[in-house]
Amino acid sequence: MNKIKSLLPILALLLIFQTCDSSQQYPEEIRSVINRLDSQRSSPTIQENAAKSLLQRLLPSHSSSFIFNIISKDVCGGDSCFRIENYNKSSRHGPQIVIKGTTAVEIASGLHWYLKYLCGAHISWEKTGGVQMASIPDTGSLPFVKDGGLVMKRPVPWNYYQNVVTSSYSFVWWDWQRWEKEIDWMALQGINLPLAFTGQEAIWQKVFADFIVSKDDLNDFFGGPAFLAWARMGNLHGWGGPLSQNWLDHQLALQKQILSRMLELGMTPVLPSFSGNVPAALRKIYPSSNITRLGNWNTVSGDPRWCCTFLLDPSDPLFVKLGEAFIKKQIKEYGDVTDIYNCDTFNENSPPTDDPTYISSLGAAVYEAMVKGDKYAVWLMQGWLFYSDSKFWKPPQMEALLHSVPKGKMVVLDLFAEVKPVWETSSQFYGTPYVWCMLHNFGGNIEMYGVLDSISSGPIDARTSESSTMVGVGMCMEGIEHNPVVYELMSEMAYRNEKLQLVDWIKTYSHRRYGKAIHQLDTAWEILYHTIYNCTDGIADHNKDYIVEFPDWDPVNNTVLGGTENYQNHNSFNSHRSMRHIFLNSGPSLPSPHLWYPTEEVIKALRLFLDAGKDLVGSSTYRYDLVDLTRQALSKLANDAYLKAVTAFQHKDLKALDLHSQKFIQLIKDIEKVLASDENFLLGTWLDSAKRLALNPKEMRQYEWNARTQITMWFDTTETNQSKLHDYANKFWSGLLEDYYLPRATTYFNHLRKALQDNEVFKIDVWRREWISYSNKWQSDTKIYPKKRRGDALSIASRMYEKYFS
Repeated sequence: MNKIKSLLPILALLLIFQTCDSSQQYPEEIRSVINRLDSQRSSPTIQENAAKSLLQRLLPSHSSSFIFNIISKDVCGGDSCFRIENYNKSSRHGPQIVIKGTTAVEIASGLHWYLKYLCGAHISWEKTGGVQMASIPDTGSLPFVKDGGLVMKRPVPWNYYQNVVTSSYSFVWWDWQRWEKEIDWMALQGINLPLAFTGQEAIWQKVFADFIVSKDDLNDFFGGPAFLAWARMGNLHGWGGPLSQNWLDHQLALQKQILSRMLELGMTPVLPSFSGNVPAALRKIYPSSNITRLGNWNTVSGDPRWCCTFLLDPSDPLFVKLGEAFIKKQIKEYGDVTDIYNCDTFNENSPPTDDPTYISSLGAAVYEAMVKGDKYAVWLMQGWLFYSDSKFWKPPQMEALLHSVPKGKMVVLDLFAEVKPVWETSSQFYGTPYVWCMLHNFGGNIEMYGVLDSISSGPIDARTSESSTMVGVGMCMEGIEHNPVVYELMSEMAYRNEKLQLVDWIKTYSHRRYGKAIHQLDTAWEILYHTIYNCTDGIADHNKDYIVEFPDWDPVNNTVLGGTENYQNHNSFNSHRSMRHIFLNSGPSLPSPHLWYPTEEVIKALRLFLDAGKDLVGSSTYRYDLVDLTRQALSKLANDAYLKAVTAFQHKDLKALDLHSQKFIQLIKDIEKVLASDENFLLGTWLDSAKRLALNPKEMRQYEWNARTQITMWFDTTETNQSKLHDYANKFWSGLLEDYYLPRATTYFNHLRKALQDNEVFKIDVWRREWISYSNKWQSDTKIYPKKRRGDALSIASRMYEKYFS
């Protein structure tokens, strides 16, 4: 108790008890959208009960310590807000704090704010260490708010969440128990506009049946569970499938649970709409329709079993009919739950002509398909294409698309605004409302990375800029459950009206995360803020460390299979490799991992973390951070060992090749031990979650293959050609290092060594054949991996520090 009391003066520096006058005037059209959504929300009683249930799940010991009330926006000048007040009756066992909000999300946000800044608590995903609640005082002893209370208004109405591929990289194997925790987390973070994409294949099955497309016709249309996001976007079809009726029915039932809880909490879910992607059978049923086959998206050889999907042109009358039917079928299944629909027809495929009139007609057709199904429909569109394909989307083309729908009926996600803000170069999207988004992560890779300064200032700069059309903030990461500091800061920006002093914020973050102030960790986090979390080079970060993304590289000819030139035609943010090569100019030969900070500074931070360990025995948040930081430091050391090994080969120095390749191999083994010491870095939990969704042995094998394939080869191979997307979704997970990354590196270096010993040319095709055969077997294997951590993280990390850095 004394420890948290010592934190309160510092916390008080950050917590400003004020009525934040953040009211902003929006176009009447956006105001009317918000008003209609408000009118459709669940009743105050339902929302208050939902907030109480959330508290019961989060902090059952204090369920009677808080009173929750829904209030009108009029109380906050017409904006969304929460109010924290003291309960005016004193009772040791009764309520002490009253939290009022315009929705249950605002109440949950207020609860989170109170627990953070008055009780020194911390809430993050379970897989990033979970919660730190030990600092919360007992019931009857909760701290009171000062100066009569606190009011926090949203400076912008929406806080958006998810990327269209998060459903595959992170959510794919979730059951309701895990979804319930995520929706609680969303509410506590103030998220009120989440994407809700689960179960849409079951809706499409019903829709296509009305258009005489059979269930069998859809077997090669839908992708497998781990690849649904890309089948939905028309990148592929059939890969990892077919989907069983069990899967379709389960996911539809799960979606109804998800939507029900979102609505109870006062959220506005974003549902999918029709983007033009259709099954091959539709061409035969409607032979006169304008359906074209798209080009190859990252397959090795254009295999028609999963390559080259079919697109129905938006100008075709059938497009509107299908789009209308899909919206109406969702409303029939779920009820009138939203007016906001996502569609990204042009993200992967540029229109056939750059004529602005034609582009405008296409946009109008997409919107017409929505509005015929829901007359109040608003089109939510990712704005990534305006940057990634800027050669096509020049100002006339951008304006034509953005102005093809009535004003206020389109909202754009400025998807990568923390690094590449499009609003700055497009006159605020030419007057179209937009959401300032943080992209941050690709493929669910595990890498400590962030741009905290940009996150704390970017939304403020955008909102206060001249003629701003910003209407929200958002998080659009491809994968979740990593870098908790980044997501906590970004979530706070939904309520922040001014730029933060991050040195102070980082210090209090450290205190909250571990439940106490420890001077070594204060210093360590200041180092991390100025290094790992201060990337300013404008490069989109993917974990390309050589352990997890081993180069398919021939050091003799200085060439890499599937180099930059193979991916430039894929300009969607979701087209994976293109994103990497847009930003990372690593040259035509050996890919180079992203390094934006001095590694010696991060090693100092690791030493400080180790020194603090004796004060944090049993802390899951500390253990997660220690393991992650140790992994980060060792993986960068491995990059250096790899480069020295291949350089030694090129100089025909067998002794040096052995030295450095053995060090690389040993680092994989040692990082495996580090990762195994925390349950959040285990392959076994990912595979087990996939198998637990299966209802029969056939499904179990299919789901496990999907789970293994996504994080390794990802897509198709030939005998001597790896997938072009291999390692895109790489993971630093115990089990994956030992049984996948280690054999790969070992066989590669063995082939290099043999070439030098025998004075032969290195035969990379021979290695590729051997490695691809191994990978295929591993992807189809059913070995069971541990789901519980092994060893003491502090002891293991200390040994690794002494071994490599002392």
